[in-house]
Amino acid sequence: MLQNNPELKGKIDQLWDKFWSGGISNPLTAIEQITYLLFMKRIDELDQKKQADAEWTGEPYTSKFEGTWIPLEYRNQENPEQYAIAKQSLRWSEFKRMQAEEMLNHVQGRVFPFLKDLNGAESNFSHHMKNAVFIIPKPGLLVEAVKTIDEIFEVMERDCQEKGQAFQDIQGDVYEMLLSEIATAGKNGQFRTPRHVIKLMTELVQPQLGHRIADPACGTGGFLLGAYQYIVTQLAKKAGAMALPPDEDGFIRTSVAAGLTEKVQGILQSCLSGYDIDGTMVRLGLMNLMMHGIDQPKIDYKDTLSKSYTQEAEYDVLMANPPFTGSIDKGDINEHLTLATTKTELLFVENIYRLLKKGGTACVIVPQGVLFGSGKAFKNLRKLLVERCDLKAVITMPSGVFKPYAGVSTAILLFTKVWGPQDTVTQPATEQVWFYEMASDGYSLDDKRTKQEGYGDLQDIVARFHGRKPETDRDRTQQYFFVPRADIEAEDYDLSLSRYKQDVFEEVAYDPPGVILARLIQAEVGDVVDEELAKVEGGIVRELLKLREMIG
Repeated sequence: MLQNNPELKGKIDQLWDKFWSGGISNPLTAIEQITYLLFMKRIDELDQKKQADAEWTGEPYTSKFEGTWIPLEYRNQENPEQYAIAKQSLRWSEFKRMQAEEMLNHVQGRVFPFLKDLNGAESNFSHHMKNAVFIIPKPGLLVEAVKTIDEIFEVMERDCQEKGQAFQDIQGDVYEMLLSEIATAGKNGQFRTPRHVIKLMTELVQPQLGHRIADPACGTGGFLLGAYQYIVTQLAKKAGAMALPPDEDGFIRTSVAAGLTEKVQGILQSCLSGYDIDGTMVRLGLMNLMMHGIDQPKIDYKDTLSKSYTQEAEYDVLMANPPFTGSIDKGDINEHLTLATTKTELLFVENIYRLLKKGGTACVIVPQGVLFGSGKAFKNLRKLLVERCDLKAVITMPSGVFKPYAGVSTAILLFTKVWGPQDTVTQPATEQVWFYEMASDGYSLDDKRTKQEGYGDLQDIVARFHGRKPETDRDRTQQYFFVPRADIEAEDYDLSLSRYKQDVFEEVAYDPPGVILARLIQAEVGDVVDEELAKVEGGIVRELLKLREMIG
């Protein structure tokens, strides 16, 4: 993590300060512009690495910078070849040597348009990049930004070699720190999910190659990337990869997919789908996945709660942290959603249930109010999860997990779809629900979120969830326990852990009042005391002596 690398963190802060002083003070705008530059740098480096690997292995590879490129606006003109640009000149390693004015004009007029067209005019990436704008206004700011990004990559490369960290994972830290600068929740209650929470949820779901995986409110694509890295890691283990050390959260992960066959890589990339209603987030998500080796990511601009989104029973795995406290226009809610509410935290969970195939599993973060809300829509949603799904786990998290964005208390719901919306439920799908009260996620619960020693409860949750055995008589005073469906039904489908956890009260023996008073008097005046004088002079001793006389 960047908290443990002050040099790298300092470089990121330096880059951020340059944009701020250069006139780009809106955090989201600055992140978008910095991401474009990181993307230019990373695409060049990835391309050069793939070229080198191809030369070593003899496998064919066509560079993204081979040949010429004709800007889109000239392609329908007569003799468009006269406007052709050598792709080689569009590399980061080429234009970074230019003088300031020349570099700004070249990046604005050539490199950035080429970047938007990188996967072809008809690609999903180009479609969503169509309205993207490169707005770095000053040549000096671009030169300084390019220099600082080069220095950041040098530090990452050194860390990769000296500390054995995967380069992609360090880059993920850099990207996460940039995103963390969006320090307040969005207008619809959107905020970034910590990567260690994503890794925990992925470890609980265990997605497999061939599963169709989606996030209906994907933001920058963290859950999709988490699923990708989990599957790549499992494939690397099966292929006999060298022992991979656990990361700072105790998880084993790698993004290195170079050893996968083209067929496997194609299957893996095609199974990931994401949607978001923020065009900027869609672009950031696409570039985030591409910088981690997913060449053709599928993230689209779409409101998955609206009437225009018609998918149903499509996915094997859904992971999401949908917006909290948001609402949607009642007239635009998909008619297949049956809950009588406009609250997005409820509608998203119902929608996720509908998007799952039968037998498919979802892992969703919700505000804890969803677990016990008394409104009819809250109760109906919980009843749906218990009766039509196998609600496997409710894991409550402490309120500091999402700081500095918000202090809201949240929970993870893990459920498998058993009965479809049109099915007649002959037997409720849930038999028992496993509850776990997370006390620590391995980080301080204040705004700084400093890494603590150990892994908190993360690894314990994973081990105990996968090793759990149905039981009815476990002591509910513990951190985790089962609750049978009958108990949940009796509580009107309340899913709050506090409803079922039994508090432990320990009897404490106290000394008699007289003994306590004598101890207090002795502490004030010592072993020898002229009690008559103390009564006359007043103060706390006189009051204590009076109290002793009263109690006898």
